[in-house]
Amino acid sequence: MASFKPTKIQVYPKLGEKVTQDTLYWKNYKAPVQIKEFGAVTNVDFSPVAPHNFAVTAFTRIHIYGPFSQEPIKSFTKFKDTAYCGRFRSDGQLLVAGCEDSVVRLFDVGGKVALRMFKGHTKAVHVTDFTSDRYQILTGSDDYTCRLWDIPNATELNTYQEHTDYVRCGVTSKLNRDLFITGSYDHTVKLFDARADKSVLTMDHGQPVESLLLYPSEGLLVSAGGRYVKVWDLLKGGQPLVSLRNHHKTVTCVCLSSNGQRLMSASLDRHVKVYNTTNYKVVHNFDYAAAILSLALAPDDEAIVVGMTNSILSVKHRKSSEESKGMSGQQRRRPAYRVFVKGKNYVPKQDDYLVSKPVKQHLAKYDKQLKKFNVSKALDTALEMWTRVKKPEVAVAVVKELDRRGKLKNALAGRDEQGLSQLLHFIIGNLVDPRFAPVLVPAAEMILDIYRSVIGQSPVVDRQLLRLQELLEKEIDFQKELLEVLGMLDTLFASSLPRTEVPCSGISRFNGLAQEEASTSRPQLQAT
Repeated sequence: MASFKPTKIQVYPKLGEKVTQDTLYWKNYKAPVQIKEFGAVTNVDFSPVAPHNFAVTAFTRIHIYGPFSQEPIKSFTKFKDTAYCGRFRSDGQLLVAGCEDSVVRLFDVGGKVALRMFKGHTKAVHVTDFTSDRYQILTGSDDYTCRLWDIPNATELNTYQEHTDYVRCGVTSKLNRDLFITGSYDHTVKLFDARADKSVLTMDHGQPVESLLLYPSEGLLVSAGGRYVKVWDLLKGGQPLVSLRNHHKTVTCVCLSSNGQRLMSASLDRHVKVYNTTNYKVVHNFDYAAAILSLALAPDDEAIVVGMTNSILSVKHRKSSEESKGMSGQQRRRPAYRVFVKGKNYVPKQDDYLVSKPVKQHLAKYDKQLKKFNVSKALDTALEMWTRVKKPEVAVAVVKELDRRGKLKNALAGRDEQGLSQLLHFIIGNLVDPRFAPVLVPAAEMILDIYRSVIGQSPVVDRQLLRLQELLEKEIDFQKELLEVLGMLDTLFASSLPRTEVPCSGISRFNGLAQEEASTSRPQLQAT
């Protein structure tokens, strides 16, 4: 008696992700270190000076962490309410921060008490930054104003009241101490010159502006707000260069890699996108566990720090060259293939007595049902939730085996509303897949033939049949369009090929006759 042969599951080629230099570069980070803060992490800023500590603004505190520390090496807690936008000065000695109580505080990184307190705003201050000369501070507030402050005298230098909504982001020029840019919830981005009393350039982002970034050359500006990241050419009067829409929710922050060739954007959709600044295409993507409020990249891209709404600070450190080599060494030390096939190719000699070990056959659930000739239960088992979603090729293989046995009609017939709906759901989801279409199209035709008489009795089944009809119509239209495009391409390729004459030996302009035959067929004219 022949043993039962299990159903053969066809293995289809997997379309793996394309491995590029960006993929290798951005995946070369260790597992993230997660630090619990006291509230949502609204801002992260790296010190420009080695060892490049970073300041984390969360709730009523600002914590300063070392490059590899998991505990804060310094904390500023002298805030009466929620703190915002803690930023370092270019020499790394001072740190400025806004607050919900409208007071701007200036701290010495080595001390604890605020060196200066700037009072003048009437609402929460969300924007703070130092000018390039180190002696002035830019602030932006929910009172619709942005102000310049003098650090030595602790006095207000100028106030600009041009925005008509909250000022939530701003950046100062690192090349010119008089230039700074602010972004507001009134959808505008304004460029100011401290030597003038009003803005010198206005750009309309079209959405509430959440973050701003200047390129190192300061000829290009990046604004983020809504689902859009937009790049502006300041040298051409604020002309828009590109508008990116790769996030599903509001983009909260943007930053630039150390070499300026990669732009990063973080969003409430829990994703960080990496763009190539040459063509602004997405070259990599990071996923996080919660909505992202802040993002910062360490100098030389040594660490990626992300602050989230669930009070978690995620820090990813770049692997060192020794660690990368160590990982590759560990992979090489795994058991080789020859260990597993050792002895498999041994051939018994003439005088050897071979003792065969019985191999126990393990059958899948659907194969067990097929072995018992329960064709309907075999199909039901293959259509279970996990199998039909994660491994549709298993259900297709069972349908193909039933068709080969001539029992597919028996397996499809006699189903109730729930069973038929489950079967139609699977067919609708996989019918247009070119891998499964040759098997599922005949099965769909068989279902229509079997259940033709009960159409109209179940609203659930009727809706699925309508969906199946719409799906087939769209697929047919799509195939027609593809055939038209294929014809156009064939015409283009044919016209682009150079025309060459095909030589035919002995046959040419004599109407298909050989030259000798043609000459003999002509009347000979003799001279008289």
